[in-house]
Amino acid sequence: MNVFPIIPASTKAWWFIAIICVILAAVFVLMLYVGYSFQNSKVIVEGDRIRLVGDLWGRSIPFHKLELAKARITDLGKGSEYRPRVRTCGTGLPGYASGWFRLANKEKALLYVTRRDNVVYIPTTDGYSLLLSVQEPERFLEMLRQSGA
Repeated sequence: MNVFPIIPASTKAWWFIAIICVILAAVFVLMLYVGYSFQNSKVIVEGDRIRLVGDLWGRSIPFHKLELAKARITDLGKGSEYRPRVRTCGTGLPGYASGWFRLANKEKALLYVTRRDNVVYIPTTDGYSLLLSVQEPERFLEMLRQSGA
């Protein structure tokens, strides 16, 4: 029997594998962070602003940019005009939606939604709305209205 070995591949193949492994590790870490975030997201009312804390879409929004007179508690069921329709840049998992979405009424919205009922809807003066699944939505809205007045 005669054996003819294949010429070994260049180190370029190893570099390619290493790059793929780094990308996969980064995606894995990102997924762990998202998993942590959907269990620990929150809205902090502080001073003259609210702060959305959670995954990649958190931000600080001053009260003067919130249209609190138009804010309400809504249900995102099938017929709702506020139902998220298209995710433009965000996280969408069963039971968790965060980031930027287009609503059924074509409005742009920043979501932190874990339940479809009793969602706080707050329009802003910046051309988008907030949809937030907070505990005690009535108390949250009342606190915002008192703080933002």
